[in-house]
Amino acid sequence: MANALQDQLLKAGLASKQKVRDAKTQKRRDKKAKVDDGSSELKQQIAEQKLVQAKKDKALNEKRFAEAAEKGQVRGLISEFSKFAITVARDAELKFNFTLENKIYSVYITDKIQADLLNGSLGIVRYEDKTYIVPHKLAERVKLLVPQWCGYLWDKAAKDSVAQVSGADDPYADYAIPDDLMW
Repeated sequence: MANALQDQLLKAGLASKQKVRDAKTQKRRDKKAKVDDGSSELKQQIAEQKLVQAKKDKALNEKRFAEAAEKGQVRGLISEFSKFAITVARDAELKFNFTLENKIYSVYITDKIQADLLNGSLGIVRYEDKTYIVPHKLAERVKLLVPQWCGYLWDKAAKDSVAQVSGADDPYADYAIPDDLMW
């Protein structure tokens, strides 16, 4: 029904098919022009969205770069503790237990390595189901970068604070603790 007038004009010969097409095209163009009236606000919103997206992208790129740099440090750390790990003799019979992420792991070590672990000159690092006995400084670096890999690290400050607390109110202070007591 909307085109009834056009059909009547075509039948009467007052309009041609080309003029009808031109009129439809012009009508479509006019509609588009009317919709574009709020384009300045729309363009401003789009520009703001692009600016916000650019900031997000920049922050994400910086985060990815930082992660890549950290991964580079972590890769260097992995190669370093693989290189400096102390090899334990196959005939080591002393079982040393340590906890890592609420799991108990054990490693067989010698008496000398046990003494070094307990006095703080060595630490234990666990990476990819493999246990490494490394120097204390290296174990500290591992604990700083990737704490979930550091299995055992003697902490003098923590041990001193425990000794101070337990020394004051310890009812068993008079009893000696045997050196070979291991859990």
